[in-house]
Amino acid sequence: MKKTNAADKPRRFPLIRKILLVILALILIVVIVIAIFSAKNVKAMDKTVDAALSAISQEYTLTPEDPENYKEIKVYNVFKFDVQQYSVEGVGNLSVMKVNMGFMQMATIILTPIEKNLPLVSADYMYQFGKRTSYLEFYDCVPDLKDEAYQSLLSDLSAVKEKYSELEDTTPTPAWYDSLKTVGFYKIGKAKDDPTLDQMLCDGFETVLSASKELPTLNEEEMSAKRKLCKEYSDGLISNGGISTDVFKEQLGEDTTRDFFDKVLFGTEHYGN
Repeated sequence: MKKTNAADKPRRFPLIRKILLVILALILIVVIVIAIFSAKNVKAMDKTVDAALSAISQEYTLTPEDPENYKEIKVYNVFKFDVQQYSVEGVGNLSVMKVNMGFMQMATIILTPIEKNLPLVSADYMYQFGKRTSYLEFYDCVPDLKDEAYQSLLSDLSAVKEKYSELEDTTPTPAWYDSLKTVGFYKIGKAKDDPTLDQMLCDGFETVLSASKELPTLNEEEMSAKRKLCKEYSDGLISNGGISTDVFKEQLGEDTTRDFFDKVLFGTEHYGN
């Protein structure tokens, strides 16, 4: 039997030390890469949101509202959602939600029209290192789907969608609310596509709000019906699930999530019962 020489043991330590140093160096490289991309993507995300707000404010007056307890929402004691809320004069509620998770950044913009016969607009822009995933969706939360002006708006939105057909399409995961979606833009790209993706977002909002100027303000009964449809959609997210909704329910609880949705994210509470 070969005897182990006690003098060999100390020789192993330099090798183990080298392995540990290599592992630490690799970890440091990964952290640095994430930090660099994170900083770049946060700037890109902020630019996207600023472009959308600028496009909306060119059509209607935006008035900042106080999200109160929901200005910052922390989940898993690590990630923080920054929330902004606005009222769009003569239209409804607008909310902006941003989060930086290091390896991914995401901006969500939701327009909930209550005073006009317009679709609910939801945009999710995701940034993963050099990759981009952009969703722009329009929901039939309206009391009169057959209205001629509304159908004309949907045709205009389809034309906008065609305008960006050169961007690569992606297929969203099937969800319970698919039957409510009337038009949807689902695109993937790279950082170089940011200006085009931002313009697509602005064009979508501008098309809706430009059409809004030609529409009459809903009467009290119609507005109540519109609010109810929007509330049914937001309640449906809570009862049936959604990616971000499930996270909020887990971290905040169902009642607090509903309160956040009603007061801020969709803002239906501000338009009567």
